[in-house]
Amino acid sequence: MEEAQGEPVGLGMGFQAGGLIGLYLGFSLATISVLTDAENIQRTVSLMCIPPFLFSILLGPFLARRRKPVILTKEPLIEAREKLSQFNEGQGKWRVLSHVSSDGVNLRIDMHNLENIEGVVDAALELAEKTTVKFIVGRGNIKSSSPKLRNRVLKRVEDSVGVLRRTRKAKSIEVNPVKSSEYNDYQNKLNRILLILLPIVSFLAWLEMRN
Repeated sequence: MEEAQGEPVGLGMGFQAGGLIGLYLGFSLATISVLTDAENIQRTVSLMCIPPFLFSILLGPFLARRRKPVILTKEPLIEAREKLSQFNEGQGKWRVLSHVSSDGVNLRIDMHNLENIEGVVDAALELAEKTTVKFIVGRGNIKSSSPKLRNRVLKRVEDSVGVLRRTRKAKSIEVNPVKSSEYNDYQNKLNRILLILLPIVSFLAWLEMRN
């Protein structure tokens, strides 16, 4: 089955990414400028300001072609509530209307007052293939209202999800989506190019400024 592709990030995001790369390069060159000639303030300021603008113009159209990770076909909250409604336990107990929420992109699932913990985790992890899911589980200590909840959810997540996709926080466990292979390949290629070019440019600039 062919992997679905997300939409391009667009020119706005491309210009921002190019500007960020230019800012990193400009900061490196400005640092070299200060070390070689601290009194040449005009050169230092120029090196800080020009590269972000220049790189945003030059690289923006290319970086704009990057594709976003594939998102849910429906709004995340609607998709989640439809999928998890089978686990409703009645008024005053766990229900999707009161325990499943969203910030518009990421899902937040409160696991308190829930009997079928493993069932909800398994169903939510299917949603986590395409959007970030945050399980609210508390700290898991003796003083918590549900001291065993955190460990039960964590064990289920660890059995099902790779370590790079999950994050443990003070009161929650977060599972991030899988990026498309195309997105990963493009990102790795871009990182390699930057890793090679930026040190070379910085070294050549250092040699030039020494003279």
